[in-house]
Amino acid sequence: MTPNSGEADERATGRAPGAAAWAVFVVVTLGVAGSALPVRALAAPAPEGRASGKSIEERIAELEALVRQLRAEIEALKTAPAGGAPSPGAQASLEELRKKIDALALEIERLRIGEAAGPQAPEKIAGFGPASAKVYGVKHGVSIGGYGQTLYQNFDARADDGRSSGKIDTADLERAVLYFGYKWTDHLLFSSEIEYEHAVVAPDAPGEAAVEFAYLDYHPGRRFGLRGGLLLVPMGFLTELHEPPIFHGARRPDVETFILPSTWRENGLGAYGNAGPMSYRVYLVTGLDASGFSAGEWIREGRQEGAEAKARDWALTARVDYAPAPGRLFGAAGFTGDTGQGSRAIGGARLSLWDAHAEWNGGGWHLRALYARGVLGHAAAVSLADDPLLAIDPARGTAVGSRAAGWYGEIAWNILSGAPTGDRELSPFVRFEALDTQAEVEPPFTRDPANDRTVWTYGIDYRPIPNVSIKVDYQDYRNRAGAGVDQLNVALGYLF
Repeated sequence: MTPNSGEADERATGRAPGAAAWAVFVVVTLGVAGSALPVRALAAPAPEGRASGKSIEERIAELEALVRQLRAEIEALKTAPAGGAPSPGAQASLEELRKKIDALALEIERLRIGEAAGPQAPEKIAGFGPASAKVYGVKHGVSIGGYGQTLYQNFDARADDGRSSGKIDTADLERAVLYFGYKWTDHLLFSSEIEYEHAVVAPDAPGEAAVEFAYLDYHPGRRFGLRGGLLLVPMGFLTELHEPPIFHGARRPDVETFILPSTWRENGLGAYGNAGPMSYRVYLVTGLDASGFSAGEWIREGRQEGAEAKARDWALTARVDYAPAPGRLFGAAGFTGDTGQGSRAIGGARLSLWDAHAEWNGGGWHLRALYARGVLGHAAAVSLADDPLLAIDPARGTAVGSRAAGWYGEIAWNILSGAPTGDRELSPFVRFEALDTQAEVEPPFTRDPANDRTVWTYGIDYRPIPNVSIKVDYQDYRNRAGAGVDQLNVALGYLF
């Protein structure tokens, strides 16, 4: 979808009559419905062993205390009475305790996905969210999960400069996804995600069926594991954690769409693991294909997605996260590799992309921030291959950026946090983002001011149970060309 953001100080909204009132009606209706429904009917099934009447926060605190106790037992077992190495029996006990900690970590993550804080940073299972990581928690055999979202988009009739936006409102079954996994042993498993987009897959329909990821995983311990197959590139927040109920907003941030092109997957192999509060992932994957790059979407259409991917050029991607305490996360990720894929006209066209990210969750509050920046070599050659008319008219504004950058910050508050409302949540949130896919272009080309844009998103998320979300938000798009088109979004999401 072409970006529809803008930055004019004075603009005509042009929204169809009644749209704002309709949005207020939806929000009020959700609130009334939420207060009218009995808590017991809305609450998710209690996890095994959960004490009746206890809040999510109390249950999480109990589980975290148990994790600390188990870790203390591990430390005690690591040292034999005589100060030597642990006995074989102690080694077996250590492995059993680690399995218990993994199971508790998965249960804590499942409880946390319902907080206004969204996905909690600590103890993500192997880099995935609760639904996609279910296979890691089963003893053996088949694991099935999934998620989906229906999205309604209502666009302003006019852009910021007063011209007709030309956009048509849409109601779309955006995604319906199934996770399939199989665990053969404690150390060897298969995991996959099969995605259907836009309801109908046919030559005259916009739908698509795709494999989002599919890989074999060998993990002899928490510190080190190996993966191979179609892998998620571990950049940003949403490529790995993209189930609708665990992030705010009906639509994903533009920064994680056009600077970091989530959902991003490539064929490859690599290693991952955890060491205390640190976690890491390092993969070698097929590189992007520069023939798909563009001015407005930058590298997004260069993703090869595992489909007969050109493998002349490969890339290295890595991520490190530090979670010093529950609800705290600080990390960085990078991706570098040539993108020419054997094209003589383009050459190497090396792409280097990195991000820094952080989030803080606690007391019903959620704060998240991300900055991403990338540089592209041989951008002039890439631009001419993408649009040969640039050789005649270098001021067309269609040159692929030699540098792109963007950032966003987000804050949300669960106003029901601490209240005796079971698992229900009502979370107003605000997100601001700024991005430019043509932060720099190579001379003699010129930039298109429409690609320098900002987005304000104001919304509210309602979750009657942790795995179901109802989202309403308004997005104010601006750009330096004054061509932004605002929109109202309503989304229904689920995961299981």
